[in-house]
Amino acid sequence: MNKSFNLSEWALQHKSLVWYFMILSMVAGIMSYINLGREEDPDFSIKTMLIQASWPGASVDEMTSQVTDRIEKKLQELDSLDYTKSINTPGQTTIYVNLLENTKAADVKPTWVKVRNMINDIAPTLPQGVQGPAFIDSFGDVYGNIYAFTADGLTQRQLRDYLESARQQILSVPNVGKVEMIGAQDEVVYLDLSPKQMAALGISQQDIVQTLQNQNAVVASGTLLTSSERINLRVSGQFASDEALRNINLRVNDRFFRLSDVATITRGYSDPEQPLFRVNGKPAIGLAIGMKPGANLLRFGEALTEKMDKVIADLPIGIGVHHVADQAVVVEEAVGGFTKALFEAIAIVLAVSFISLGMRAGFVVAVSIPLVLAITFVFMEYLGISLQRISLGALIIALGLLVDDAMIAIEMMVSKLEQGEPLPKAATAVWTSTAFPMLTGTLVTVASFIPVGLNDSAAGEFTFTLFVVIGISLIVSWIVAVLFAPLLGILILPSAMKKHAETKGFFSRTFSGLLNVCMTWPKLTILATAGLFGLSLFGMGFVQQQFFPASDRPELIVDWTARQNYTLAQTKAEMDGFEAKHLIGNEDVDHWTSYVGQGAKRFVLSFDVQPNSSNFGQMIVVAKSVEARDRLIASLSQAATVEYPGTDVFVKQMELGPPVGRPIQYRVAGPDPQKVRTYAADLTSVLGDNPRLGRIVSDWNEPARVVKVDLLQDKARQLGVSSSDIATALNNVTGGSTITQIRDSIYLIDVVGRAPKAERESIETLRNLQLPGSNGQAVPLAAIANFHYELEQPVVWRRDRMATITLQAAITDGSQPATVDQLLKPSIDAFSAKLPDGYTVETGGSVESSAKSQAPIVAVVPLMLLTMTTILMFQLQSFQRLFMVFIVAPLGLIGVVVALLSSGAPLGFVAILGVLALIGILIRNSVILVVEIDSLRKAGKDAWEAVREAAEHRMRPIMLTAAAASLALIPISREIFWGPMAYAMMGGIVVGTVLTLLFLPALYVVWFGIKRPETEEPSETVVA
Repeated sequence: MNKSFNLSEWALQHKSLVWYFMILSMVAGIMSYINLGREEDPDFSIKTMLIQASWPGASVDEMTSQVTDRIEKKLQELDSLDYTKSINTPGQTTIYVNLLENTKAADVKPTWVKVRNMINDIAPTLPQGVQGPAFIDSFGDVYGNIYAFTADGLTQRQLRDYLESARQQILSVPNVGKVEMIGAQDEVVYLDLSPKQMAALGISQQDIVQTLQNQNAVVASGTLLTSSERINLRVSGQFASDEALRNINLRVNDRFFRLSDVATITRGYSDPEQPLFRVNGKPAIGLAIGMKPGANLLRFGEALTEKMDKVIADLPIGIGVHHVADQAVVVEEAVGGFTKALFEAIAIVLAVSFISLGMRAGFVVAVSIPLVLAITFVFMEYLGISLQRISLGALIIALGLLVDDAMIAIEMMVSKLEQGEPLPKAATAVWTSTAFPMLTGTLVTVASFIPVGLNDSAAGEFTFTLFVVIGISLIVSWIVAVLFAPLLGILILPSAMKKHAETKGFFSRTFSGLLNVCMTWPKLTILATAGLFGLSLFGMGFVQQQFFPASDRPELIVDWTARQNYTLAQTKAEMDGFEAKHLIGNEDVDHWTSYVGQGAKRFVLSFDVQPNSSNFGQMIVVAKSVEARDRLIASLSQAATVEYPGTDVFVKQMELGPPVGRPIQYRVAGPDPQKVRTYAADLTSVLGDNPRLGRIVSDWNEPARVVKVDLLQDKARQLGVSSSDIATALNNVTGGSTITQIRDSIYLIDVVGRAPKAERESIETLRNLQLPGSNGQAVPLAAIANFHYELEQPVVWRRDRMATITLQAAITDGSQPATVDQLLKPSIDAFSAKLPDGYTVETGGSVESSAKSQAPIVAVVPLMLLTMTTILMFQLQSFQRLFMVFIVAPLGLIGVVVALLSSGAPLGFVAILGVLALIGILIRNSVILVVEIDSLRKAGKDAWEAVREAAEHRMRPIMLTAAAASLALIPISREIFWGPMAYAMMGGIVVGTVLTLLFLPALYVVWFGIKRPETEEPSETVVA
């Protein structure tokens, strides 16, 4: 260090200024802490966009080959594309555009603009009749607040009127984002037109359609200009109600008749039903409310609650309001729990400081901790980092590390005072003796978190604030140690201290004895350590791997997938029966919401949103506690398996981090959908042999019946009937077609013409359907067409333009997905080897997501090691010492394996980050010890004595910092998310610290050939 300048001495010479900055830091830190945003989990960008298109009348094969494939081909030109995934149904396609993991969050929105332009360029090349494509680039929007409204004695239209008014008021809340309505049924006016009756009267549906459209049209009727004013002309006749339709007189073919004579006019709701929303088993309409990005969630929650109180007060009796998702409350509870853990960790570190250093020295450390935290809070506010699971966990992890510098600084001051030096000189020694080694150790520890900071996967984005917060807090801790701690020491420490008695305590004597044994038999010590390391590598094979653990929230999700050909009404009936039997009256259930025909809204960022489908539903069940949730998962899963064998019911917890769905997934892909179905069935048999897997399900496979109408083309042409005429007529009978619209208040109500119920549900009606011929005579459809049943795929999933079936399964025991995948790997590889060219089996689920998130870590580890090496070379300037410092770091794995195996905790993504952080922590301790040995040798100490004395002298601060770092992790070891990392780090720190103090001296002795001095004639000092 440059001896012409001493920062600690400068602080003592400018006490008032330094005190000013200390007070300013505390005040600014408190204000920043108050202003920091609160979240449950950190944000990460959803790098998925949806493209939808429809082609009415097209089969799945036509939709796939003519629409989906054209769009996916164009998307493959996108530089940042990872893969496309599409779901194809008759007349509909939805394409998921997934960007590469390393796409920066700031580049996502510009990429969506590029996607729009690319697809709009090829839109003219799509088949005639294709509607769209439409783009949904808000797939990642979060609706943190969901209100459910039930009505007793009110119609759905009346309830919707009140909700539209409520929605307008909610949109005035500051920082409100999107407000969407869930489960509202559109009103429809149905004209049930009997084909038989119209044929008997000699009129066609097209005649009626044309008349109604002409009367209801809004056409400019001109403006009358007088000398003094401008008067607009208006022509009446537009429909304002269904009653207006009933009173219409039609003139067709010179005949007058009332519309009600040939049509049954009814006003109701969409048939079949649109996706439904229910709360506690009752029909409801929901309002899903989002917040603008970057707003303070707790403040937004308070403003929204205040507004909703006013809205609810204005609602009439009979409307029930249920707040089924309240992210502000969840965040407040979560942040409160994390904050409690942080204060517990602070208390533990302070206890270690006071017990080990004494009251006065401990008090200096105690004051340093809030100073470091306060300055860290200021940086967090400036960088826009909120208080959430990752940042608060980072503070707890950093707490045990940041106290190191303060402890080392105070230890140095105490040591100098015991040597008889005056207090001011002892304070300035902090800079001259320890500042540079401390800075080296701090930077090395920060460098060990580089894989977190530069991990560009979704998981890396989720944990990014871990690197930022730890890096800031550790660097700040060094500044506090060399700038503020000396001044605090001058104020708090006595002016002189007696030297410790020469008699060692029990702990010191025990350590000295062990150290003597290790240095006397250094090669045996090295071999024993290498043996333990080898055992740990073997033991690592028994540690289960994990991506992210399940959430500790009380919600559980029930995914309900019925048979492919189920209608929404059938799906609803099944779900209603399940709810009535197993949820209503269940003591473990607080409340629940059901989504029929659709998945739930993304009420938390990590929620896995599902596509709409008439055979799909989802229940969000909120248990009364986490224990109740676990009981519900077991009981509901068992009940669903026994009572609904033909329905895929998956009961799961919420996920932490990027969502993955079922843990075990394998994708069977190839060009021919039918062969893919066959191979997927074969693979299902292979997977079914594993007892650890639950029911194996596929995202598509089951074929459905279709009625094929084979038209006798020559005969049809003779009679003047075309395929288009027949298709239109069939659609008019079965599904109906929109004729016009009634403009009612703020709503547009479709007027739909269709056949009466008895006729539109019968094949015989279709056979006898009367079609107008060229000569004005009615032609029965059966005369020109044959009817027969066929099977076809009702849905086909594709991935990267290949038909892909994903086989999915849950795990029935406590095994982790990676463990089960390894057991299945030989069978999967053998199965894949037998597949013909072009057909593949790929691993998906959490195993794939974990590999994607770990790959960037592995890629960045060389940069981490290079950074560490460069920092250490500045300090050590010796390749030999660099090697010794580095060789200790991997030995922490011994403690990691012991801790994980004994606790049963898996090695997850976050735990891997903790293991990498161990490298920096252990290297930091090794640097301090090696620098101390070299300092004593330069001072003239015998080499053997220098090693022994350095180890004994540095034992206390190294052990204290290790105790602080490991004990501070106890509060988060109880957390589901942080537990594995806490256990891994605690085990690694404890064992690694012991090895640093025993193995490193033995290695130093062997490496430099240092001999134990004889009693009569000490050996010469060996110069390295």
